[in-house]
Amino acid sequence: MPAVLEIIQKTTEFFTGKGVEPPRLNAEHLIGHALGLGRMQLYLQFERILTEPELEKIRPLVRRRAQREPLQHILGTTEFFGLKLKTDRRALIPRPETERLVELVTQLWPVPPATVLDLGTGTGAIALALARHWPAARVTAVDRSADALALAGENAVALGLSDRVGWLESDWFAALPADARFDLIVANPPYLSAAELAAAEPEVREFDPRDALTAAEDGLADLRHILAGAPARLNDGGLLALETGIAQHARLLTLAAEAGLTRTESRQDLTDRDRFVLAWR
Repeated sequence: MPAVLEIIQKTTEFFTGKGVEPPRLNAEHLIGHALGLGRMQLYLQFERILTEPELEKIRPLVRRRAQREPLQHILGTTEFFGLKLKTDRRALIPRPETERLVELVTQLWPVPPATVLDLGTGTGAIALALARHWPAARVTAVDRSADALALAGENAVALGLSDRVGWLESDWFAALPADARFDLIVANPPYLSAAELAAAEPEVREFDPRDALTAAEDGLADLRHILAGAPARLNDGGLLALETGIAQHARLLTLAAEAGLTRTESRQDLTDRDRFVLAWR
């Protein structure tokens, strides 16, 4: 029977041939998950001989990943801003770019905002991260997908944050009370064009909800709608923080100014590309 290290090496080679990136890290995560071991525990057991029942647990997971099912769906969770979130096909898997957006807004608010709105909450990642970071803030999270809201609610329960976020099924601002105003509005809306989605990796193209990724007008339609509606929903001095496509900023900054948002700026992601638009009322 093979040892742990041998199975890791063979799985890494298999994943390399299937285009799974990074192959070794994926192999370690999946084999550790199947064996109930963290990566450090796995390293300490490289010489351990695996039993046939253990191999039977590993094989279907490897097959699924080789078919480019996202690692996060197979593991069932992902890490986001110190939170462990359940992930599945109901919502977009939270990305490092979105985690960077949360880092930005928390750095910009040394005094916590009283009211926060998360538009298009998906897994609940942004809303739950901000609710945990700012216990006194009143956080509202909306999504037009009932399935996504159900997943977000499950994450809230698992994290003990059910009473800290209000969930609302809404197409952006549409179902909010007429008098609802916020100090901070955060959103990671769909911003890919159809062509960009077609060129994306299979993990994105085939497993993430399409309507959480793409928007009309070459990815600008939802961003345009949010920018137009935000001034009426922001308190004086309030901030709108958006994750966007990297080629959209010149147009978005113009749209923000046209909407009456008086101060705007672009911020970069971890690869120094324009990724975030910040606009104040």
